[in-house]
Amino acid sequence: MPGFELELPDDLVMSIKLPREEMPARLKRELALRLYEKGLLSFGKARELAGMTKWEFSKLLGEEDILRHYDLEELSEDLKVLEELD
Repeated sequence: MPGFELELPDDLVMSIKLPREEMPARLKRELALRLYEKGLLSFGKARELAGMTKWEFSKLLGEEDILRHYDLEELSEDLKVLEELD
């Protein structure tokens, strides 16, 4: 499947208050947070976009005061894992 590239005008890139070498990773992380927050990307895909483990992304959500979307399917999966641990 082909990737997706986003072009930003030079003046906009220059306006972002980050070192240029940090921009790609930081912009991916910010995009992942906002898409997850708005329900446009699942937790797994958002953390993948952010390039983080699930624990790192969970921590980041907390730091950003973004509530974790947790549905019945995830609860069922978690309960199954807990039962297997017994």
